[in-house]
Amino acid sequence: MIVIESASPVPPFEQLRAQLARQIHDRTLAVGARLPTIRRLAADLGLAVNTVGRAYRELEEAGLIETRGSAGSFVSAAGEQGRERARHAAAEYAAVIASIGLDTEEAVRIVRAALAK
Repeated sequence: MIVIESASPVPPFEQLRAQLARQIHDRTLAVGARLPTIRRLAADLGLAVNTVGRAYRELEEAGLIETRGSAGSFVSAAGEQGRERARHAAAEYAAVIASIGLDTEEAVRIVRAALAK
């Protein structure tokens, strides 16, 4: 369920983009799921068509959805591929940490610092 808070300082397109991205990442929206048309979602949420279009464009640029012409927009498999890349990188990082003898807490601090940049 998408909820747009009109009193929020966050623009509606960003609220929509963030909520759809979260649903894709937590798999509420599965790979291959068809999204509502831009016009339909705009009408359902009481938003301008351009607002929903911008959110969809940003999701597509991030590789989370793909538009297949007149067939519509779908949740992309790229999000799952990204998770697999992250798992692979984590396994490689864990191997490096083990080989140089760092403890888990230090390894996690290093990751947190890298993510904060």
